[in-house]
Amino acid sequence: MNSDSGSNVVPARSRIAAFHQHGRPPAAFGALFIDGLRAVQKSIAGAALFDRRSEAFRQLCTLPEYYIERCELEILRDQASELAATIGEDAQLIDLGQNFGPQVDQLLGSLDRPWGYVAVDRDGEALRRDAERVQARHPRLWVEAVCADTRIAFDLPPNAGGGNRIAYLPGNAIGNVPPREALSLLSLWAGQLRSGGMMLVGVDLKKSLLIVESAYDDPLGLNAALMIDMLRRANRELGADFDVRLFEHRVHFEAHSGRVRADLVSIAAHDVRVGNEIFHFEPGERIHVGDSWKYSLEDFRAIAHGAGFRAVRHWLDRREMFSLHLLAAS
Repeated sequence: MNSDSGSNVVPARSRIAAFHQHGRPPAAFGALFIDGLRAVQKSIAGAALFDRRSEAFRQLCTLPEYYIERCELEILRDQASELAATIGEDAQLIDLGQNFGPQVDQLLGSLDRPWGYVAVDRDGEALRRDAERVQARHPRLWVEAVCADTRIAFDLPPNAGGGNRIAYLPGNAIGNVPPREALSLLSLWAGQLRSGGMMLVGVDLKKSLLIVESAYDDPLGLNAALMIDMLRRANRELGADFDVRLFEHRVHFEAHSGRVRADLVSIAAHDVRVGNEIFHFEPGERIHVGDSWKYSLEDFRAIAHGAGFRAVRHWLDRREMFSLHLLAAS
């Protein structure tokens, strides 16, 4: 793919090979947040507004109840040799996780002489900082950053190293959108990677109600803190006047569909000013703040096949709670 097409290449200020700006800047927090409140059923789910780089999220990942990152790291460590052999040497890793997390660091350390790393995120400044961290930790890598929306097609930087190109979607990022949107996202990336390209996708598996609700409604309230912080951010950045004491975080798991739904529920009738608008809340009225979809192995393989991928391998952690799927664009 030609990196010059539709791209504004910005010289790196320090330590990385290149910074690419693709398309229009993504919608700002304020626009996404207010549009969500204007909906008949208030919802900011899917807008990716909570901060995965925050200390609260890092603390959440260390809880015994929140298993996703821990299980994925276990797979990456235990299967490091097989992953490296299957992907091959001189690979170019495309990081779609929207932050440089422990899983990406583990994978980079496991691959056989990877030549290139491309970080993709919509937040330009955070993206640059992450790319510079990667360059500092892996000085021999050719590190590039692409400011773009992973849900919209854009030209990837050239794969000049001669090895495989592999896109990595860690955590349960594929589960943050409904199955139909997951199919669209994977279809897009099957086209982006083209024949011979590979994709490594983390997928959370269906499991018992007790395990799932404990992970998403943890006893320390870190999930709730992440969601409530979006209201505090609106107060800081948009001049809103949310009283966070008037909202409760509630989680519901639909076992038949594999969907975990999270809402902030108003506990009293009240009005909130956001910018120049007033939003009224009735008791029990919800702001839908997030979804997380869980899959069986068969369900996810069917989605990947429908999107244009061929299943190469999959791996499970020892407790069979989480899966990692290696796909090839066909």
